[in-house]
Amino acid sequence: MNQELAEIRAVGVLGWLAGQEELFPVFLGATGTSEADLRSRAGEAEFLAAVMDFLMNDDAWVIDCATALGWRPEEVLQIRAALPGGDLPHWT
Repeated sequence: MNQELAEIRAVGVLGWLAGQEELFPVFLGATGTSEADLRSRAGEAEFLAAVMDFLMNDDAWVIDCATALGWRPEEVLQIRAALPGGDLPHWT
């Protein structure tokens, strides 16, 4: 997957996340992002990478998001890998 497609899909993840009443405030708190920041940073690849990192903290979130967006859960990892920092080695 190329970075452009990954960014488009990550914006979709952000949209899904914003629609999750219980999870969205957790995202905002964990990232220190305000809703105003979201609007201004939603097009930044580095911010979208952080969105994907947050989502990948819980397998249930990945599955729920992928199902809602009509993707295979593995595609979430592919999206993250195509964004900045996604090619770094995973030590865990």
